[in-house]
Amino acid sequence: VQLQASGGGLVESGGSLNLSCQASGTIYGINAMGWHRQAPGRERELVAIMNNGGRINYADSVKGRFTIPRDKAKMTAFLQMNSLKPDDTAVYYCTAWRVINSTPIAWGQGTLVTVSS
Repeated sequence: VQLQASGGGLVESGGSLNLSCQASGTIYGINAMGWHRQAPGRERELVAIMNNGGRINYADSVKGRFTIPRDKAKMTAFLQMNSLKPDDTAVYYCTAWRVINSTPIAWGQGTLVTVSS
């Protein structure tokens, strides 16, 4: 499985940004897609995940501000980020799982999101 993410960039605090992630390769085993992020000096954290049944989990820090639409047919995941804060500044990684809560089967290359204050 390969994941190609895009859409990062610089945005002012309070602004919005959308990320997208396209899966390719041996995709039949993907049962969930989502996003992690890692800010400088911090551990990587799970931001959002959606399984093939539509069940979604968000990190508390992004609830109410981020959504994770997903096009299962096209094996594409998105991360719509609203009301961005400087604390959201991080490298965002698209992620795919065969089994939720297990080790991911694929990671995207990472896309940088910078939120200025």
